[in-house]
Amino acid sequence: METNTHHRTLGRSGITVSALGFGCWAVGGEWRTVDGEPLGWGAVDDDESVRAVRRAVDLGVTFFDTADAYGAGHSERLLGRALGKRRADVVVATKWGNTFDESSCTALGPDDSLAYARRALTASLHRLDTDHIDLYQLHISEADPEQAAHLRDLCEEFVREGLVRAYAWSTDDPDRAAVFADGPHCAAVQHRLNVLQDAPELLALCEASDLASINRSPLAMGLLTGKHGAGRVLEAGDIRSTPPAWLPGFTAGAGPDPEWLRRVEALRDVLTSDGRTLTQGALGWLWARSPRTIPIPGFRTVAQAEENAGAIAKGPLTAGQLAEIDAILGR
Repeated sequence: METNTHHRTLGRSGITVSALGFGCWAVGGEWRTVDGEPLGWGAVDDDESVRAVRRAVDLGVTFFDTADAYGAGHSERLLGRALGKRRADVVVATKWGNTFDESSCTALGPDDSLAYARRALTASLHRLDTDHIDLYQLHISEADPEQAAHLRDLCEEFVREGLVRAYAWSTDDPDRAAVFADGPHCAAVQHRLNVLQDAPELLALCEASDLASINRSPLAMGLLTGKHGAGRVLEAGDIRSTPPAWLPGFTAGAGPDPEWLRRVEALRDVLTSDGRTLTQGALGWLWARSPRTIPIPGFRTVAQAEENAGAIAKGPLTAGQLAEIDAILGR
């Protein structure tokens, strides 16, 4: 598989993408649970988001990851608008499995049925203004493995129909990921991975099954950007202001966890070596961790897009820097 510093291959699919992808959760804007808890990253400026996507493409980013539920459909619509005639120049990944009401921007809960998967795919194609999805991903991390096997087989039907090129499961469970890995056109696993939260079992599965490792939370939900100090208050519409159980590193009403911030500070000198920003160093760690990793940091502005894309030229950290980081973290 292609593993140079600028491009990587989506597992056994043969689809080539930039080594850095862009995650489109944040640009979906505000949405919430039925109880009113935030699921987005706060308010967004759609015009700025469109400019940021287009700037990323100009800078060589060819992989964009979204989900139908982000912003209750808004992220897909925005990405489709931003790409426009450049859709053919990029690889688009989206996800399904979580139902929502678009008019009220409310998440309604998961649906792992085969019928819903097909309806969701049709709706995503419409919102993205495209005739195919390059990578279609199951977005229910804890879905029943037996039902997931049926969904995997349905994804093979989608491939035969020309609606999908490859598929994946977004899950942090290696055993569940292995269910999808049995499918001929499974190309990746999307899972959490960053310098503070390693995932050796999932990386081993990707190596054994010839899959790409698509890395969500590559910047630990913003902690590895260096822009979150102790006691920083997050806006009310930001999921980190009232973090759910699966989102560590933040405390409801109190901002970033001081212990996590101390770990970031301990790594700062290594990550910012060779002229990198802290963000670029965190991305460089991911590329050095495995030749299969494709980090997908989020963004909301042109400036963030430029900083993230700037990591590509800096490339991966060295083996020595990786060892130094492990020593600092006691791994």
